[in-house]
Amino acid sequence: MCIAKSKGRVEVKCSMTGKPRTTLRGRTLAGLAVFLFMAVNSTPPLRAQQTDAPSDSNKQPEALLQRIVQLEARLKDVEAALAKAQPGGAVAASVPAPAPAPPSAAAPASTATSAPQGEVPAHQPQAEQTGTEPMDLNRTLLRIRGYSDVNLHGTTLRGDPASTTAFSLGQVNLFVTSDVSDKFKFLSEVVFEAGNDNVFGVDIERMLLTYSFSDYLNVSVGRYHTAIGYYNTAYHHSTWFQTATGRPFLFAFEDQGGILPIHNVGASITGKVPSGSLGLHYVAEIGNGRAYRTSEPVQNTVDDNTHKALNFAIFARPEAIRGLQIGFSAYRDLLTPAAPLAIDETILAAHAVYTGLDFEWLNEALLIRNAPRGMPRVFNTPGFYSQISRRFRSYRPYFRYQYVNAPANEPIFSPNVGLQHGPSFGLRYDMSEFVAVKVQYDYTMLRGDRAFHTVALQTGFTF
Repeated sequence: MCIAKSKGRVEVKCSMTGKPRTTLRGRTLAGLAVFLFMAVNSTPPLRAQQTDAPSDSNKQPEALLQRIVQLEARLKDVEAALAKAQPGGAVAASVPAPAPAPPSAAAPASTATSAPQGEVPAHQPQAEQTGTEPMDLNRTLLRIRGYSDVNLHGTTLRGDPASTTAFSLGQVNLFVTSDVSDKFKFLSEVVFEAGNDNVFGVDIERMLLTYSFSDYLNVSVGRYHTAIGYYNTAYHHSTWFQTATGRPFLFAFEDQGGILPIHNVGASITGKVPSGSLGLHYVAEIGNGRAYRTSEPVQNTVDDNTHKALNFAIFARPEAIRGLQIGFSAYRDLLTPAAPLAIDETILAAHAVYTGLDFEWLNEALLIRNAPRGMPRVFNTPGFYSQISRRFRSYRPYFRYQYVNAPANEPIFSPNVGLQHGPSFGLRYDMSEFVAVKVQYDYTMLRGDRAFHTVALQTGFTF
């Protein structure tokens, strides 16, 4: 802003060039310029002096200059007061903070302007001093997604607590995520589920804090789904994601009679392997492993031995065939039951799956090898399943065949496992983007020429 004085008149010229400034001082000066322009052209007292008292025209410049001096003094007082109110004497930015991004939106790269207006995170000065990554208060808000299902099922199998035809409430799964920062991510699954005693319980099925160094190295700690095969990490506790009403028997959860260590507590490292169009990935895990025949096989806080379970998996996602994944995993643990003999457990798994938009084909095979120490015998339990489906608009018919054969005197598994194999036929109908109805028929053959039928009707939804 500049002011020019000449004989009998005063010229006030204001110009703004370049990019607009977003500071409080920039906006205040711009407002002052507009105010002065209006004061020169439309102030009633000055107009009256020009028309009614021509002899006093020489006093107009002095009055205007005096008014400008007063306004500049007031501006300096306001800036001084604001400087005292802000940490470090900086003038706060007047740009309003952006609204929190939806869960599907990408997180902003910069955290400088995402704090609420007029607020500075208390830890930020310390983070700048120590070189740690600052936290974005807007992005650390929890994002919660819910999943659940309601079922009607019946079976001809007798002697099982769930053999009667009944309605049942499925799991209520709250999937919670948070971007703690650009590098730290948090994930958890809190599940509400009723058992055969009709009493609801609460389980933290997954709880992971992950630090991403790069696409090639991600470190996670907490409770996770063990990377054995494909199904266990591709489909979690919600039936909404999977095509069928339930998981293959090989990948059933521990509390439902499953024979695999589905969950583990410890640390994992994941990432890409430089391999070009082959798309190799790796997973390395270390954890407490599972307990032997207890009500809670997942050792959340106490491990019954100092030996740790190890698992390594590698898989390929070739760019030439989108949706194809081929992989292999090896799991190793030491089980220490109450009996004197410890058991070395090895689980080998291989998979080849294709999941396209309309076509799905899942194939997995496993071998569980339990070797009691001090005994010459090794107990091998093989198993596999194959599932294929095709979508026709809102309908997806599917077929699955599964097989598992545990020795009769297997030292780890329940005697009810034994030999199980047979086909499943089903149909999934997506009523909307958030609700799916499924009907499935299973025919299961057991050792000793026994067999039973099962029919299930399920409504799964997300909210």
